Amino acid sequence: MAMLPSEFSDLEPFAAKWCRATEHERYAERLSSTMDDMQSFYDATFPRAEAAKAWLDTFALDALPDDATNLLHLLYSLISVSFAVECWKQPHVPDSGAAYLDLVGEPTP
Repeated sequence: MAMLPSEFSDLEPFAAKWCRATEHERYAERLSSTMDDMQSFYDATFPRAEAAKAWLDTFALDALPDDATNLLHLLYSLISVSFAVECWKQPHVPDSGAAYLDLVGEPTP
């Protein structure tokens, strides 16, 4: 069963792994991923991000259908992965030791 809108079916192979509802889940997925996995996700998703944002803008934020919410979560994961791919070339934040930021609240959807 498809998780994403049909307009973004090319991104479906990444949906099960990267459509995570919370920042904590997205960060944990990034930390447990290889750079090859993240690079593949980034290379496929980044060129589609503008189209995805435009498509999502056709809905009210508080009335997103499930497939649109999944697409939004996929874009959130792209943001998380982009730092590792573009800047650090590794899943972890360099020179941060054991530092960890745990959110007590986050935006929805």
